[in-house]
Amino acid sequence: MKALALFSGGLDSILAAKLLQRQGIDVECITFETPFFSADKARAGVFHAALPILHVFDITEDHLTMLRSPRYGYGKNMNPCIDCHTLMLKKAGEFMASMGAGVLVTGEVLGQRPMSQTRQSLHIVAKNSGYQDRILRPLSAKLLPVTKMEQEGLVDREQLWDIQGRGRHRQMEAAVEFGIKEYPAPAGGCLLTDAMFSKRLKELFAHDDFTIPSIHLLKAGRHFRINEGVKVIVGRHHRDNALIERYGKSSDIVLHTAHFPGPTTLTPGNTSPEELRIAASLCVLYSDAPKNQPVQVNVFQDKIILPVIEAQAAEKAQAAQWII
Repeated sequence: MKALALFSGGLDSILAAKLLQRQGIDVECITFETPFFSADKARAGVFHAALPILHVFDITEDHLTMLRSPRYGYGKNMNPCIDCHTLMLKKAGEFMASMGAGVLVTGEVLGQRPMSQTRQSLHIVAKNSGYQDRILRPLSAKLLPVTKMEQEGLVDREQLWDIQGRGRHRQMEAAVEFGIKEYPAPAGGCLLTDAMFSKRLKELFAHDDFTIPSIHLLKAGRHFRINEGVKVIVGRHHRDNALIERYGKSSDIVLHTAHFPGPTTLTPGNTSPEELRIAASLCVLYSDAPKNQPVQVNVFQDKIILPVIEAQAAEKAQAAQWII
């Protein structure tokens, strides 16, 4: 008997895997990553909980297709939780079948999350994944209909739990019982639940400037829409500057203040001279250069040095009107 556990690295997913292991079932773990969430927490989770193999898959292309028009809509921000969970279970189910496993395990808890873990949404996700008869939710199993695996005697229902709601006491007690000393706080690791990131993503979708690098750039700096076709990104610190340099297109224009410390600033390569001057003024505004006089701004495109621009810092009130 082999099971595949959909694994986030959080305590619930750790305990779900442990409950199956305790029944003598061979458990392997699977997790996914996109520009919106990484597999780092899952990697740490299998290490600290002494769980076996973790399979990591990048599902960016399929996830982006779903994200543009989720069947069940978004949560408070741009989080399409029901459709996202459906996609993950579908992908995990396909891999489960290929590895010869008979159970697809999740750490979901009935009633823990208002959008994706109601009784109805758990049913919808399982049904639409195509693997409804193979999905087991060990932490809340006794509150849910008996699964095919339990009917077949592959899993002992009496050793499963009946947890529901947002409380964590039972899970924390179980962590001590299983000897699990390190696990992350129950906080979301998905950028789609973040209000600021979601605002930027909506704006990106509205302007059809939609590529994987452009999504990564949403994580960096201050974003300004100076007109319909031109967005300027201004770094806030070294990490932002590095992301901008990494994910900017070769055709994009990069600006730096010439004689003063300042941000890496990015704008599309087809900007007009006036738009480029505005981008330079934003670069100066967030640099250490004097704000009351023109300063030199270096300009690069595809590592080629372009003529230097003289620009004075943009007015803060004007920058506030452009900021996304």
